[in-house]
Formats: sequence, C-alpha cells, structure tokens
Amino acid sequence: MKILVIEDNESVCSMIEMFFLKEGIEGEFVNNGLEGYNRYKAGSWDALIIDWMLPGMDGVTLCRKIRQEKSTVPIIMLTAKDSESDQVLGLEMGADDYVTKPFSPLALMARIKAVTRRYNSIKNENAETGVLETRHFKISTVMREVHLNGVPITNLTPKEFDLLYYFAQHPRQVFSREQLLERVWGYQFYGDERTVDVHIKRLRKKVGTPSQPFFHTVWGVGYKFDETVGKDES
Repeated sequence: MKILVIEDNESVCSMIEMFFLKEGIEGEFVNNGLEGYNRYKAGSWDALIIDWMLPGMDGVTLCRKIRQEKSTVPIIMLTAKDSESDQVLGLEMGADDYVTKPFSPLALMARIKAVTRRYNSIKNENAETGVLETRHFKISTVMREVHLNGVPITNLTPKEFDLLYYFAQHPRQVFSREQLLERVWGYQFYGDERTVDVHIKRLRKKVGTPSQPFFHTVWGVGYKFDETVGKDES
C-alpha cells in the first residue's frame, strides 16, 4: 500500500510514519498543500491523508480539486475542527472520512485499511456488475454515474455515491448507523455517528424531494431506503 500524507505537523508525521513502518505501508510525506497536490498528480496512490490547515493550499481546497478531476482515491482528512459544519464541509468536498486531532494512531490505521478495502472491493465489483437499476435510479458502478428518473446527478461525493449504491442494493432494509459505518465506510463504530447523519442529510438534499425522500428515518434504529413510500417517517 502506498499512501501520500499531506501534513505540516512534524510530530504527527513522525507518529504516522512509525505506524506505517509497522504495517508495511509505503508512505510519502509532504508539508505544503500546493506541493502535495503536485505530488499527488505525479504519482499513483492507494489513499491520501490530508490535513485541513496547510500552507500553500488548504486541505479543503486540495480535496475539492482532486474530486473535480473525478479521482476516486480514498481521502481521509485530519483536522482539529470538530463542529458539524466543518465536518459537512470536509465531506461535501469529497473526503471519505474525517479524523479529528488528537487521534489514536490505531484508530487511524483501522480507518485507512477500511477505506482502502472498501475502495478495492468497489473496483472489483465494478468489473463484474456494471449497472444497478431500481424504480427511480440507474447507477453505473463502472462509470460511477447516477441517473434519477433519467436525469444525471453530477454532484455526489464518492462516499455519497457508495452510500446510495449500498442502500439501493438493499431496498427497505433498515440499517443502524453502526452497521452503515461498518459496511459502507468499512470500519467498526468508533463513536462518531455524525458521519452517517451528515451523509444522509446531504443525500436527501441532492436526490430526494419532500414528497419522495427515498431515505427514511426509523426512530430508535437507523435509516432505510424505500422508493415506494411517499412520506418520510421523520
């Protein structure tokens, strides 16, 4: 596994590098956002770890530029910002996961393995399946394109796409937040259920309407995807 880390804190880089060595991961470390972007363009990476606050180019801008190029490489953002609005911004720009400082190196390693495992699983699945069609959606896992009632939806982040695709594969099945973290993000619950809530909220705005929300809250349990229900339980 080859990972590019764009982080200007030397102690954080040293800690990550130590765990990379233990896990047999090849890491490259850059402490400037613009330099990091150029290094990303010049190489092939299994994942990116990007700090929010960087000289040269901030992490959110860097993440947005990478996603604008249609790259699906997994991105984990590191930041001291932990408000919901900050998390929404980072995820909306295309980050797959969001880890706040200070963080456990073991938890970070688990999330790195999870996002790369999920990414590789989707790549393998794409080669075999191609297109999933439901009552309202046509989802191409090869092109990573979504059509809703024949109209293309072009503003989904990679993780929003993954979540929509997983729900569409399991219509009317109720999932807890912990189950979605494990099955879509690929890691067991570490205490941040807001990640799921934020993605559901964004998907409701992008692919639903008040009369046809698609994503329904099941109180005390979690969420389900149902194209047959016209009124949200929430």
